[in-house]
Amino acid sequence: MTKYCTNSDYGNDGFVDNKTELDPEDDAAYVNWGPSWRMPTTEQQCELYENCSSDWTTQNGVNGRLFTGPNGNTMFLPAAGYRWCASLYDAGSWGHYWSRTLFSILPIYAYGLDFYSISGGVYKYYYYRGYGQPVRAVRVTQN
Repeated sequence: MTKYCTNSDYGNDGFVDNKTELDPEDDAAYVNWGPSWRMPTTEQQCELYENCSSDWTTQNGVNGRLFTGPNGNTMFLPAAGYRWCASLYDAGSWGHYWSRTLFSILPIYAYGLDFYSISGGVYKYYYYRGYGQPVRAVRVTQN
């Protein structure tokens, strides 16, 4: 690894930079939508499932989870699955969403929000950074 490494066993020639959050140039939301957008931190994702209710549902023919906040606002996250190499896995039954927060113990992983079908729950997990998972961007308030 040459960036985002907290463990010299994984870094090239013992490289460690101790970065645990993506820089803007590596943040998919920032790169694609501009400076008003970011990938959420793992703490922001945790707020979603700790402070909101959620239900497995189908919207416009797409399975996913509808989160409802204390203020009544809702957000639908499709069960989009993930990609590995050229294959798509778990589409329609699992949602795996990246955060911008890296798993510091094993820097080849990063945190994400995970949920699955009707009987399943919503939780924080970490994944190999090579997986192709969706991003649900958050808007950054400008001062």
